[in-house]
Amino acid sequence: MAKASKWRRMGWLVGCLLLLQGAPAAASSARPPVQPAMPYADVLIDAGHGGIDGGTTYGDILEKQINLQIAERVYQLLRKKGISAALDRTGDYALSDDNRWMRSRSRHLRDLAQRKHVADSLRPVVLVSLHVNWSKHADESGPLVLHQGNYNSVVFARVIQSSLNELYGSAEQPRSGKTFYLLKHAPCTAIIVEMGFISNRDDRKRLTTAHGQKEIAGAIATGIHHYLHLRATSPDGVSYP
Repeated sequence: MAKASKWRRMGWLVGCLLLLQGAPAAASSARPPVQPAMPYADVLIDAGHGGIDGGTTYGDILEKQINLQIAERVYQLLRKKGISAALDRTGDYALSDDNRWMRSRSRHLRDLAQRKHVADSLRPVVLVSLHVNWSKHADESGPLVLHQGNYNSVVFARVIQSSLNELYGSAEQPRSGKTFYLLKHAPCTAIIVEMGFISNRDDRKRLTTAHGQKEIAGAIATGIHHYLHLRATSPDGVSYP
């Protein structure tokens, strides 16, 4: 892809430059390229999947679409609250396409590594990765937040889980996501938010309608705002990395 067309694709939607251009294809290094200084963002919103990777599905409903739609809503709500935020995906494309520096045949690994590379470049306070769940049991429902092994991430996950539980009328507790690449390698406090089950009728309605997406985004944005306020005003209650 030519550089000019790439800039048009990425755009300036997030209010900050996400310079994802990798090293030349002939480069032998497996390390990401050194980037120039980039605008700062308190919150990096990771819209899971994209492009060739549709994520989980239900009929013609694709997870990647839901993730991006809600991510954009969360971004807008955070901006209205005066919180600097960025999206690592602003359209339907795979971030693995931007990873030219990693010599791996695994598109999935290149995708995850590129998401981590964006976080390395922006150095946000928190990273929130948005996803949709699926189960073979149609009655399984509700949100689930996965956290890192550190205290900050656990507290952050509890705040977001509580906000989503209130919306869904659920009582789920956050769980460890220590096996997930992004949680293992993110350079900041990070969580994965499974926003509901696409396999459940009620959850699916909430995940795919404008009203439902607005509710989910509102709960997530409120939780993020609460955690950042807690972090700023109660340093003894929330440890710093």
